[in-house]
Amino acid sequence: MGRKLKQLKLKNIQITDKLFGEYVRKVSEKIIPHQWKILSDKLEGADPTYCIHNFRIAAGEVKGERKGVVFQDTDLYKWLESVAYCLDGGQGKVYEDLADEMIGLIGKAQEEDGYLNTYYTVNAPEEKWSNLVEGHELYTSGHMIEAAVAYYEATGKDKLLNIARKNADLICRVFGEKEGQIHGYPGHQEIELALVKLYRVTGEQEYLNTALYFIRERGKEPNYFLEEIKKRSGFQFFPEFDDYDLEYSQAHKPPVDQETADGHAVRAMYMCAAMADLAEELGDEELLEACRKIWNNLTEARMYITGGIGSSGFRERFTTDYDLPNSTNYSETCASIGLMMFGQRMASAAGDAGYYDVVERALYNTVLAGINIEGDRYFYVNPLSVVPEFCTRHTYMQHVKPVRQKWFSVACCPPNVARTLASLGQYIYAQDEDAVYIHQFISSKASAHMAAGAINIEMDSELLQTGCVTLKIQASGRGKIRIRIPGYAKDWKCRKDQEVLEQQVSRGYLTVELEPGSSLIELDFGVKPMWMAAANQVREDAGKTALVKGPLVYCLEEADNGNLLSQIYVEENTEVTEGKPIEELPGDVPSLIYPGMRIKNKETGNCLYSPLETEKEPVMLKAVPYCMWNNRGEGEMLVWQKVKA
Repeated sequence: MGRKLKQLKLKNIQITDKLFGEYVRKVSEKIIPHQWKILSDKLEGADPTYCIHNFRIAAGEVKGERKGVVFQDTDLYKWLESVAYCLDGGQGKVYEDLADEMIGLIGKAQEEDGYLNTYYTVNAPEEKWSNLVEGHELYTSGHMIEAAVAYYEATGKDKLLNIARKNADLICRVFGEKEGQIHGYPGHQEIELALVKLYRVTGEQEYLNTALYFIRERGKEPNYFLEEIKKRSGFQFFPEFDDYDLEYSQAHKPPVDQETADGHAVRAMYMCAAMADLAEELGDEELLEACRKIWNNLTEARMYITGGIGSSGFRERFTTDYDLPNSTNYSETCASIGLMMFGQRMASAAGDAGYYDVVERALYNTVLAGINIEGDRYFYVNPLSVVPEFCTRHTYMQHVKPVRQKWFSVACCPPNVARTLASLGQYIYAQDEDAVYIHQFISSKASAHMAAGAINIEMDSELLQTGCVTLKIQASGRGKIRIRIPGYAKDWKCRKDQEVLEQQVSRGYLTVELEPGSSLIELDFGVKPMWMAAANQVREDAGKTALVKGPLVYCLEEADNGNLLSQIYVEENTEVTEGKPIEELPGDVPSLIYPGMRIKNKETGNCLYSPLETEKEPVMLKAVPYCMWNNRGEGEMLVWQKVKA
């Protein structure tokens, strides 16, 4: 069948956006060097990661004990992937020699048969492939393969790609249905989508076949994980898995039979992303229908308004429909990145722009919240309500941090954010044989090469300010532009060369025909602040409202509104005015101003409880984008506000 949509080359995209341009520039200017210092244990005040040191041991350059989490290698791989995307986009050239040096080190650490994993090479060579539930060997290989594909496409250098192929060839020999092969699959999905990427760049069918095998074999009876666990006396890396359940790793039933988003949120999203890829490549309607069911359950009953997913602080997982607590939720940054990956692939496989509404929501809110504006601090967990003094160690709130952290012992999120921002162009544009697609309204310049000629686009987006987007297009031949019309654009208009276009939208796209020459397309999405409510089944948000404008969710911060934000009430559909952007925050994004009420209990003495008697105080409230909270110091934060009856 083949792919329906292809991303434009990053080298053909230049992001100029007021908001995202700041973050994208910081990847090469601040994030990559900062993360390198951490991975090489050179950042003052940070605990050692042992990441680069582990590779040096595995390569035989130094002697010592391999330290750190079992999947520590992936931090270097994602760092390399970020470097690759920066190079592809014309930035970060200064890191290419260092990247090449690290690729040489990785090659030295690879074993003769293609095996590559510093933990098992150094610490447990006799235990390879024996602990798929916990060992993360296939997960780690997946991230290496993704980095290899990205680096090859950015630089044309094939050293890391050849390392990846050698490793993938081994995996294809070791795993499968044949006698003598291991009839297993990864505890943490990732290798599946990586093998699809490797297939697309090499054309090697066996990579696609093995990716499909891992998906199709998962959850079959007798269950591989249960049989493997029986062979061991306990859990080697994660003692908390003693009450392991198969839903955690989406191995409770075959993926094609799954209808709900279950288990560990990141694993689920990586699996679904691979399923959507395979459905598109193979024309597999069964896989695509399973993806639709999981997507619908996820977005209709298990997703936060911010695009956060995985509400449980226990094992970073989904729980059940409508269980969406605000202060104790997990909403791992990586899970929202996985959601973006899943949505992007579903839009291509199903030919429906509506999936990008969720991609946009996750990007603008949870993913951006995962990093500070300086680029050197990170959130792993993304709650919707924070009282800093409640986020205490050794309690049920220990997983929630009121300030972003330098790094984490399990550091998947920081390099994941870096590679996502560095490759942001892939979420903005795509193309097929006769059209260029615009999925995100982020100011940028792009060029696409079609059968009928080149199309050059200059997008000037004021989506977050006025709701207007201008496209200046130069086409050398006939072509089409397909523009996603967001779900929040209820009263939108479009003009081409001053002529109002009919609002004929198919599968979420407005199609605009292009003639050779220049064209001016002007979009007004009619974006205004809007009060939102949750479904009645979301008990946590009963009688509450959240403020949004376009893709952005807004929140109250203590810096603007004082503490005890739980006392705040607003009238239903209170009028909101747009205020000046906060000077310390990037993007020229307006604050939102509106009247509210503080309703306090009249206290008598030092009593913890007293007879009800309230005091009411009118207040003017200022809301800021959720993605930028905690950039002006520690304090309370609140998304869902009480509605005054």
